[in-house]
Amino acid sequence: MFRRMLLWFALLGMLGTPGCFWDKDDAPASSKGLWKKTDEGYESNAPRWGYIETGDLDAMHRRGAVRLILPKAQEFDYLPRMGLPQNHERELVLRFVKERGLTPVELYLDHRSDMLPYLLQGKGDIIVAGLSMTENRKKSVDFSVPLWAVTEQVVVRANEKYIQTLTDLRGRTIAVRKSSSYWETITELKKEHPYLQLKAVDETLDTLQILGSVASGEYDLTVADDNLVNVFQSYNDSLRVAFNLPQERKIAWAFRKNSEELKFELNTFLGKANPSLGLQEMVRVDWEEIKKRKLLRVLTRNSAATYFIWRGELLGFEYDLIRHFAERHKLRVELVVPPNRSDLIPWLRKGKGDIIAASLTATDERAKRENVVFSRPYNYVSEIVVARIAEEEKGTLPKAETDLAGRTIVVRRSSSYWKTVEKLQHQGIAVKLVEAPETMETEEIIAKVATGEYDLTLSDSHILDIELTWRDDVTAALALGDPVPHGWAVRQDDKELLEAVNRFIRREYKGVFYNLTHKRYFSNKRKILKHTEFRAKNKGELSPYDAIVKGFAEQYGFDWRLIVAQMYQESQFNPQARSFAGALGLMQVMPRTAKFLGHDNLVQPMEGIHAGIAYLYYLKRYFPDDLPVEERTWFLLAAYNAGQGHVFDARRLAHALGLDANRWFGHVENAMLLLSNPRYARHARYGYCRGSEPVRYVSEIRRRFEGYKKVAPPQ
Repeated sequence: MFRRMLLWFALLGMLGTPGCFWDKDDAPASSKGLWKKTDEGYESNAPRWGYIETGDLDAMHRRGAVRLILPKAQEFDYLPRMGLPQNHERELVLRFVKERGLTPVELYLDHRSDMLPYLLQGKGDIIVAGLSMTENRKKSVDFSVPLWAVTEQVVVRANEKYIQTLTDLRGRTIAVRKSSSYWETITELKKEHPYLQLKAVDETLDTLQILGSVASGEYDLTVADDNLVNVFQSYNDSLRVAFNLPQERKIAWAFRKNSEELKFELNTFLGKANPSLGLQEMVRVDWEEIKKRKLLRVLTRNSAATYFIWRGELLGFEYDLIRHFAERHKLRVELVVPPNRSDLIPWLRKGKGDIIAASLTATDERAKRENVVFSRPYNYVSEIVVARIAEEEKGTLPKAETDLAGRTIVVRRSSSYWKTVEKLQHQGIAVKLVEAPETMETEEIIAKVATGEYDLTLSDSHILDIELTWRDDVTAALALGDPVPHGWAVRQDDKELLEAVNRFIRREYKGVFYNLTHKRYFSNKRKILKHTEFRAKNKGELSPYDAIVKGFAEQYGFDWRLIVAQMYQESQFNPQARSFAGALGLMQVMPRTAKFLGHDNLVQPMEGIHAGIAYLYYLKRYFPDDLPVEERTWFLLAAYNAGQGHVFDARRLAHALGLDANRWFGHVENAMLLLSNPRYARHARYGYCRGSEPVRYVSEIRRRFEGYKKVAPPQ
């Protein structure tokens, strides 16, 4: 018991401080685990990596590990819409370390300002955070060869048209972090332009948050790298670039000076890996150039069937397939998400991407009309008439094409569905065809059918399959025509790329990887299961795991009955449960999250429960301390289910809509529902979210929690 208390206070110290540090010797948390299992229970594993080392690569070989200093990475900072996924640098450096037979130890720090001191003190070995190579930093650390280059830009609100040069900044205040390269840039410019005013902002804010604060009017203006400005503008058009600052910045990894062996090995590796990130916006390149650059630009959509972020992981049927193709050819994937689905093919023709992977119906007619070429089919879908489930009960559900006479079908004009309905009209069936907005995804149109706003719509069967894993208010009425193929699209002259894609599809279609991926997204039922619950007995037992839950709930300060209610919602008390996204165990924790918290055997009940409660506690750091305890509970549960990023988006949207951003029920939950609407999702930092799932998740847990409180005593 004494050991457990010591460990608990150590964990409190780590989770409650600015960086992921242990109290003892300020030792960092390791990706190998904050805990290790022993015969006596659990004890800290962190001291193994908490040593001080200032030597070169030979010293790292003697230690057997390279300690990588990274920014906080429990979840992607944003949904990549115009660039590489953010874990690219991490995957690159992990490859470097593993190729040298060493153990990579990931040290996640909350504040970027702590990274250089941490490196210089010998607590880590390489900073993997895309640092700008400034003159001040070069005095204390060395850098790898540049990964890429950025231009620093002065950014103002979009309605401020008159700011165009430095002289226009008289009387204005530039808000940046004091530890950033931007502070150094403006300080240098002040020597010639003394009227420039700087404001030091909170070091815990990242650049995208600062840009958001400028957009909201909290800060006057700021300076940011062009790549981050592009990220912000990909989902928020309330800012504009006033002008570029003259000096281009090189971005690189940092390590201690006099590490010549490490420098040589790292630069040799990076030279071969060709890590240049991104291409010009409009560049038409052929297959040989793609392989040379090691970069494939993929045009896609942010939706449930293509590409989205869930619990910090990038997911999607199209995303998984195209990433598998890219990995086969040792390519990185740069994701490009146009504002509208109708922009996909025009953007491809203009050279803004190399290939479209977005569930496009592949027909000869469409290829000729759009001036593109489709790959071999990788999926076959039927076009399904979607109706309200109530029609099934009333007996009004269309069962044949002739039953569509007098009905209204709503679809996008650019979709293949439009042509399908026109064919019905040409056959003499008096069906009314209504145009849906081009910004509206099929999922949103289905939702409007469910509410009765639209009469009927058409959906590809795979999209409807996904919808039916979540909802029970619509149904498939009938299929129109024969199944149609889906294909990836390339430009007509990209014959070698088309040949490579066709070889891949020929080899993978209906193979093991393909079948598992298809099942993952279109067959897994993610609705609340309807089977009988574990009934609370007279003695107040709620689950087979009450004793374990009570112990960890007491340590972390949660009501054990709430945790049991959440556990049922996650796994129905099945320790072998696995979700469509890969979450495991009784508390359905993502393996990457579990690894960060020091757990790897999630199907073992004690470890799975411990990981889930530890993660719920970890999420508390993302919400204000002044939130009422009960409200914070609902926000924590929503963040646990969907990821804290989507909850942040919902709170920001709630505030913009005049709702209370500090209340879940009736306020933020309403905003969360809107994040499945592309009109809102494309302006959200984390993009599309099926908001009905976290809303249902929180409501079901609260309902069960209230019931449990009546039959079981508190801890």
